[in-house]
Amino acid sequence: MKTLSYLFQTAVQNFLREKWINALTILTVTIGLLILSVFTVITLNMDLALKRWAKGFGIVVYLKDNITLEEMELLKGSFKKDPDIIAVNHISKDKAIEELKQIIGNSNPLLEGFEENPLPASFELKLKRESLEPSYIRSKAANIRQLTGVEDVQYGEKWLSSLNSLSQGMKIMAIILGSIIFIATAFVTYSTIKILFYRRQEEIETLKLLGATKSFIRMPFLMEGIFIGLSGGVIGLLALIGLYVFSTSKIIAFIPSMGGEMFSLHPYTYPILPLVGTIMSLTGSIFAVGRIKY
Repeated sequence: MKTLSYLFQTAVQNFLREKWINALTILTVTIGLLILSVFTVITLNMDLALKRWAKGFGIVVYLKDNITLEEMELLKGSFKKDPDIIAVNHISKDKAIEELKQIIGNSNPLLEGFEENPLPASFELKLKRESLEPSYIRSKAANIRQLTGVEDVQYGEKWLSSLNSLSQGMKIMAIILGSIIFIATAFVTYSTIKILFYRRQEEIETLKLLGATKSFIRMPFLMEGIFIGLSGGVIGLLALIGLYVFSTSKIIAFIPSMGGEMFSLHPYTYPILPLVGTIMSLTGSIFAVGRIKY
C-alpha cells in the first residue's frame, strides 16, 4: 500500500512538474474527444430521429374493386397473424373519399366530374421497427401483392432505402472517425511519455542502482498517461456540455418545437467520455513504456 501511495505521489509530482508538455497533450486529447463526441452525439440523435419518423411507417395494400367480403376477411385475418404487423386498419372506399375531401376540400375542381367513387378500398399495415429492412420490406410487399383480391402495394421504397442508407452511413463514419482519433490520441500520449521518460533518464538510472524493478519505474509513467487522458476527457465533457447548452438554446430560439426533441445528450455520455480519454491515453502509455530499453 505504501509503495502504491509513493508511486501515485511521484506521478502527481512529475505530472505537475512537466505541466506545459502535459497541458499540450491534454489539449490535443480534449480536441480529439470533443470532435468525436460531437459527431457521435449528432449521429445518435439523427438515428433516434429516424427511428421516430419510422415509427409511423407502414404498407398500404390497395384492394380490387371486385373483391368479395370473404376474401377481404381472409386478407385481414392473414395480416393480423403476421408477427411483423402490429396494426391493421381497413379503409373503405367511402372513408377514402371522405379523407380526400378533408385534405383538398369539398369544392376542389379535382372532385368534380366523378359520378362514382374512383378510390379503392385498402388496408393500412403498421410494421414493427425491427422489420424495416428495405430488402425485407420489398420481399414482404411482393408476397402481399400476390394475394387474392390485392390490386397494388405501396410503401415508399425510395424513402425507406434513403432512410436506411443515411443511418448506416452515419454509423460507419462514426466508427472510422473514432478509430482515427483513438489511434491519433494514443500516438500523442505515446510520444509524450517517451519524451518524459528520456527527460528523467538520470532519475531512472538512480532508481536502477537502488534496485528498482521495471514495474516500479514504469508505473508513474502509466499513471501520468491516465492523468492526461482523464483530464482531457473531463475538459472535453465540459466543452461538450457547454456546446450542447449553447446549440440547444439557439435551436429553441429559432424553432421552439424542435429543441428538446431533435437534440439531446444521453446521461451515459458523462462517465463514458472521461473513460474513453483515459483508455486512449493509457493505451499509448503502455506502448511507450513497453518499447523503452532499460
